[in-house]
Amino acid sequence: MKKILVLGGTGFVGRHVCEKLVSAGCRVTVPTRQRPHANAIAMLPTLTVLEANIHDAAVLQGLVHGHDAVVNLVAILQGKEAAFDKAHVQLADKIARACQAGGVRRLVHVSALGADARNPAALPSMYLRSKSRGEQLLHHAGLDLTVLRPSVIFGAEDKFLNVFAQLQQLLPVIPLAGAHALFQPVWVEDVAKAVLQAVHGEFQHSSIGQTYEAVGPDVFKLKQLVQLAGSYAGANEGRGRPVIALPDAVARVQARLMGLMPGEPVLSRDNMDSMTVPNVATGHFPGLSALGITPAALSAIAPGYLGSRGLRSGLTLKRKTAGRF
Repeated sequence: MKKILVLGGTGFVGRHVCEKLVSAGCRVTVPTRQRPHANAIAMLPTLTVLEANIHDAAVLQGLVHGHDAVVNLVAILQGKEAAFDKAHVQLADKIARACQAGGVRRLVHVSALGADARNPAALPSMYLRSKSRGEQLLHHAGLDLTVLRPSVIFGAEDKFLNVFAQLQQLLPVIPLAGAHALFQPVWVEDVAKAVLQAVHGEFQHSSIGQTYEAVGPDVFKLKQLVQLAGSYAGANEGRGRPVIALPDAVARVQARLMGLMPGEPVLSRDNMDSMTVPNVATGHFPGLSALGITPAALSAIAPGYLGSRGLRSGLTLKRKTAGRF
């Protein structure tokens, strides 16, 4: 039975990855700072949860030892430069060193669409620069590396479409920064399948040394995605709320003010900088089809989980499912 260490296994994508690895017959280890964070996966039959600080190099080396492969899903979307460096660059370096010391060659690393390991400094945001530097370190570590670069990821527990749907239940009008930014959303299940294929599936050998762009079949402007989220959630009787595109200068003031609020902001100035790079496939790297995956369309998945937010949309979805329309 293959033993897989999953870093970031308690997060949105991590939970789906762990489920697929366990279903495929793998023995999975998931470290977490606090055991309750792993409640959603703790009952999986061949999964072990360990309380550990993966940013401690010695601890990480001990965790890696004895495994056949490592999957790194750790990422943050908000923070200052030091936080991005710690999560995306320093940790990547510690993972590489731990794998080298423990004799574990296989690593699957989930990065981000828009990253460029050849020229990180040219990118406009701290997020993309740090993701790129992390990739750069891993490419030079001499490991059997596979990199996945997903676009924005959607699914039932996402903090993307669900946020927009919730806002449309609360606000009569949605003022939107970055309204014309481009995205190619990918379903969380398809990203999890890609990880499985690379680490344990039929493509585990051919994917070594490859970078894949993990995207869905359709490209949207952010404004379209917000409108769809409202419509699927049944806001304004299924029409969604009006979405007003903010001029860039106004949007940046909004982002700055949001960044001063307590808690994790919905939007930061660094997010806006990231959105200046189209979050769509470049075509320079293979996509999910190269891993035997036909990516699901957002329209086939999102209504199923956003529809439960509104009575009208939920009833509509049930009737459509039953073939009454």
